[in-house]
Amino acid sequence: GWQASMKSGSLSYVIPCNRLPVQLMSQVRVYTSNGQKKDLGSEGTNGSTPQEIPHKVGTGQDTNNAGQKQSFLKEPIQVKVKAVLKKREYGPKYTQNNFITGVRAINEFCLKSSDLDQLRKIKRRSPHDDTETFTVYLRSDVEAKSLEVWGSPEALARERKRRKEAEIKYRENLFRNQRLLREYKEFFGNTKPRSSAAAMFFKGPGKVVMVAICINGLNFFFKLLAWVYTGSASMFSEAIHSLADTCNQALLALGISQSARTPDPSHPYGFTNMRYIASLISGVGIFMMGAGLSWYHGIIGLLHPHPIESLLWAYCILAGSLVSEGATLLVAINEIRRSARAKGLSFYQYVVQSRDPSTNVVLLEDAAAVLSVAVAATCMGLTSLTGNPYYDSVGSLGVGTLLGTVSAFLIYTNTEALLGRSIQPEQLQRLTELLESDPVVRAIHDVKATDMGMSKVRFKAEVDFDGRVVTRSYLEKQDIELLLQEIQQVKTLEELEAFMLKHGENIVDTLGAEVDRLEKDLKQRNPDVRHVDLEIL
Repeated sequence: GWQASMKSGSLSYVIPCNRLPVQLMSQVRVYTSNGQKKDLGSEGTNGSTPQEIPHKVGTGQDTNNAGQKQSFLKEPIQVKVKAVLKKREYGPKYTQNNFITGVRAINEFCLKSSDLDQLRKIKRRSPHDDTETFTVYLRSDVEAKSLEVWGSPEALARERKRRKEAEIKYRENLFRNQRLLREYKEFFGNTKPRSSAAAMFFKGPGKVVMVAICINGLNFFFKLLAWVYTGSASMFSEAIHSLADTCNQALLALGISQSARTPDPSHPYGFTNMRYIASLISGVGIFMMGAGLSWYHGIIGLLHPHPIESLLWAYCILAGSLVSEGATLLVAINEIRRSARAKGLSFYQYVVQSRDPSTNVVLLEDAAAVLSVAVAATCMGLTSLTGNPYYDSVGSLGVGTLLGTVSAFLIYTNTEALLGRSIQPEQLQRLTELLESDPVVRAIHDVKATDMGMSKVRFKAEVDFDGRVVTRSYLEKQDIELLLQEIQQVKTLEELEAFMLKHGENIVDTLGAEVDRLEKDLKQRNPDVRHVDLEIL
């Protein structure tokens, strides 16, 4: 806007202008407090010589008589120029200063590694934890080199299409070769060393699942023989229960093996949630196969009761099942205790939070199996004593209800885990305090810490950084005397622009280094934090 000031009869204006200073002569009109218009300038009033009378514009004060003519001496208007850097129009797709890695340059622009040797190499701060710096290239240089190699954008597009088709064909051949290799191994035998995926089944949750598969498979076989011999509804429910446990634990083993797969471009965060998916399907399977068939057989026994044969063999098989299921239950309990102690959690918290879904399923299935054996034995004993087959059918309904309760718990806990629940408030508070206590952080907002499953946490926050602290951190690494000399050598606008662009880019790199440091501190404070996203406000 305009800024006007009256000083000793002169009028000075300050206007925004990108031109050189100029002096203008103009007639100026001012208004006094009584509303009379006065002319100032080269034209006097009736040819008379104006008198210089002190006057303050806008004060409402008149120092002389109202009838006396007031005027100002004719003086040049001073125009002060504000130097403004010309705004640069970058356009909607500005990539002149963009960097690109060597791998992307080779893949996207169909170049060879020898083509990149002739381009300018730039060392930048690495985004990966294992390296500090890595080499990048200017995208404009890579684009120019690709046009030099291929001659035209159309030729480059044809080459990209050809390579895409070759890649699809290669994947098809790779799939075919992998299938042939599997057939070859099945025919001649596999002599390769045991893979890391197979080694997972000899320790931790994998070991628990494999032990449960073997024991429950044997239990199903013997319970099925006992049901065929006695015709007991409770024994049928027990056989179905063992079959459901065996199938579900085989599904858990598949989930464990799939969770060990390495991340790929389609699944950048890996396949750890396969354990939760397998446990969820297992819970649904227990409900449909175990609880459903047990209820059905119990209801049929109530509607159409029939006498039961000798239950001696059934009691023997139930006793053996109780011992085997109890052994598997102890293995699962010991594994969960060890894992809970390592995480600093209680046994109950570890189970409820579904930290290890595979072991949880084995624990709950075996606990339900032990209880169901007790229920079945009690109801069969009552039937033997009273001769009433209804007790046996009621036992079948009791086993089905127990299995339904376990399946509902498994479905709930695994669904919560797959939805992406937050970590414990105490852990989130510790991570928040770590950020807020850092000098470079002014405030943090919108903090989220999501449990991605299997002790992997993703932390996200919007951080308001203190620009003064970041700049001071940059200056502490510079030679201040040399920097002062560089400032004193700045004489023109072009030199000032070059100076600011140089150090501005370095300050931005310093901010990036501060972000990397904070991410590293968060991961050290809580080892479960695997992915950190800090957004700069």
